[in-house]
Amino acid sequence: MEGSQNAAPNRIPARHEGLKSWVACHELVLAVYRITSRWPGREQYGLTSQARRAAYSTAANIAEGSAKRGSKEFCRFLNISLGSISELSYILLLARELGYLKPEEWGEIEALRDHAGRLTWGLYRSLNSGEVGKRGSGPG
Repeated sequence: MEGSQNAAPNRIPARHEGLKSWVACHELVLAVYRITSRWPGREQYGLTSQARRAAYSTAANIAEGSAKRGSKEFCRFLNISLGSISELSYILLLARELGYLKPEEWGEIEALRDHAGRLTWGLYRSLNSGEVGKRGSGPG
């Protein structure tokens, strides 16, 4: 669980690079950039741009949120990151169905996306313990 890397459950680490969720999201961003570089040029300002923006947002919001004061504010940024992870899920599915991603490519990047989502959800849950049970079981 993500929270185990912190000294205390509600303590925010000084640097985002030390967060497993940020590392996973950063790896996801790199993978999305690599894979979208092979998508059709006509999608440069469409699906390619949207996929890259959503992927970038996953890691950037964790980085920005970790610099904020208090876990409540950090959770707000983690929530945005989780939304971007979910948005990316749809973009990747659409890209697969449009033929931009081979099934095996989609499986690999979807596994990275799922891993990043689970770690980010775990961090959110560890910082926001007590409230999360009311929301649901986590990202899809």
